[in-house]
Amino acid sequence: MDGFSADRAIEVGRRWLLVHASIFAVSIAVLGSMSCSRGPRAIGEAFVGPLSLVLREDLTPRARETARLKHGDRLEILEYQRRWAHARTASGAMGWTDSRLLLKSEQMARLRNQDEKARSLPSQGQATPLDLLNVHIEPNRYAPSFYQIPEGESADLVKILVAPRVPYLPDAKPGMPVPVNTPVDTFGLVRIKDGRSGWVLFSMLMMSIPDEVAQYAEGHRITSYFSLGTVEDGGQLKHHWLWTTANMKLVDHQFNAIRIFTWSTQRHRYETSFIERNLKGYFPIEVTPAKDGQPTRFSVICSGKDGVIAKRSYEFQGNRARLLGKQPWTPPVEAAMVPVVPAVEQPKEEGWFQRMKSRVTSLF
Repeated sequence: MDGFSADRAIEVGRRWLLVHASIFAVSIAVLGSMSCSRGPRAIGEAFVGPLSLVLREDLTPRARETARLKHGDRLEILEYQRRWAHARTASGAMGWTDSRLLLKSEQMARLRNQDEKARSLPSQGQATPLDLLNVHIEPNRYAPSFYQIPEGESADLVKILVAPRVPYLPDAKPGMPVPVNTPVDTFGLVRIKDGRSGWVLFSMLMMSIPDEVAQYAEGHRITSYFSLGTVEDGGQLKHHWLWTTANMKLVDHQFNAIRIFTWSTQRHRYETSFIERNLKGYFPIEVTPAKDGQPTRFSVICSGKDGVIAKRSYEFQGNRARLLGKQPWTPPVEAAMVPVVPAVEQPKEEGWFQRMKSRVTSLF
């Protein structure tokens, strides 16, 4: 009886081991097939930077297209070869693309943070592009463009800054030195119709203030404009306008003059009721429309001849602006309007004789 029980126990144990070994083998096979179907293991992740991006089967420009992606799509990075990245899409398609067109997780987070901040900034006026205009992820004309503003479409301008015209480097940080006499570009941060924000060349924007006012710019660049109220004349509604202009190349500020145009119901034309020049002015300008019997108010941040930057508050009533007071103002650290343009001398190139001398010296 004891022998039979022992043999029985051994047989049951053997069968149990066989069953579980089979289950383990099947599990390994399934996992292996899943791994094989998924392909190589990813070494990182990235996001599509441009408006659209094509993955190709190999590194040649005429290679077969394997996937077409849009801005913000997530990719798994499988390997790098010099500037090229081998990537896999969420659907499993694999292909090669220029790694400079891809954004790291930190860059996507910075882009989303930029959107959030831009949503809270007051508009400095609407603008339309002179032609189809690329919206870049950073203030660099070579940075990836995730949207194109068609001619006739408006966008809110919220900020202006000047940046050096240098090659786009995804890992570059604000404040990195650049060579002396590097050309610069003026960029505008715009809020497009879907709420996203990006950088455009400011020279390609036209502020949407009416032509009957814009004609008084006299060659200066209009950098912002605001309605201070309306008046009716002959059945037509006319606005009183506040604007800022720049009469020189912007470096660390957004405007040099402020001016108010009021509509004369007697002369049926615009007239200047307030003007101040030779300023260094900074965004944002804020306007509070008239409400509940209170007149329109606005604030302007600028420095005059004394060089002291102050936030000036005004009251607009009866076609006149009256200064209410001044408060000291310090530019935000992150703004500094010019993110990078420090002067750095380029090293002088050695002549033929100096190079030969250096080589001979290195031998001994």
